[in-house]
Amino acid sequence: MAASVLGCEHYMRSCLLRAPCCSKLYVCRLCHDAKENHQMDRFKVKEVKCSICNRDQKAQQTCEGCRIKFGEYYCDICHLFDKDKKQYHCEQCGICRIGPKEMYFHCVKCNLCLASDLRGNHKCVENVSRQNCPVCMEDIHTSRIGAQVLPCGHLLHKTCFKEMSKTGAYRCPLCMHSAWDMTTCWEELDKEISQTPMPTEYQNSTVKILCNDCQTHCTVQFHVLGMKCSGCGSYNTARDGGLINQEPQE
Repeated sequence: MAASVLGCEHYMRSCLLRAPCCSKLYVCRLCHDAKENHQMDRFKVKEVKCSICNRDQKAQQTCEGCRIKFGEYYCDICHLFDKDKKQYHCEQCGICRIGPKEMYFHCVKCNLCLASDLRGNHKCVENVSRQNCPVCMEDIHTSRIGAQVLPCGHLLHKTCFKEMSKTGAYRCPLCMHSAWDMTTCWEELDKEISQTPMPTEYQNSTVKILCNDCQTHCTVQFHVLGMKCSGCGSYNTARDGGLINQEPQE
């Protein structure tokens, strides 16, 4: 029998999980964790209760009583029941991921499943998904929210990345590297700086800077609107000392 449309805000399923920690019944581990002062271990779930016929039974996809499917998708490792979203269980990640599987690969160094177009096209950071999102400080590895891979290799929740972008922030909260291609912005800043001369007393001033994008240390012309890296052309720089005033040449 096909799956019945029941469940919670997190998953569509026709059963309740009996929490192995407290023996209480919840639709999912997230509902449990929101109500209790401890977390449910999804891997230790042994029993479920059918939401249609109320029969208690071992964790499985089809009810022993009414033969309803508890979920179109079922993983007997994670004990995940849900509608079909092309999920697959990744042995290396240790949990289920939303697929299709053929559109993702597991990066061994990052220890995370990534979109196939990132194969050989991203900067690896060892066990990067085991760090919390630097914006909301919540878990990334087991989150139901997708991860945004930044050019520096660090991860943010896609929703956090979107909200951060709305504020005008363009740098990784962890390493300050630009979070996307800023070439157009830097070209506009070039034009603005060329049209905004500094006062006479600052026109010969230089300053040491550190580039957050290429890590170059250099000495450049000081300008209040921004200091451009002589290595990569980025304005994502930080001053590394005070102004160096030079006497004008006669």
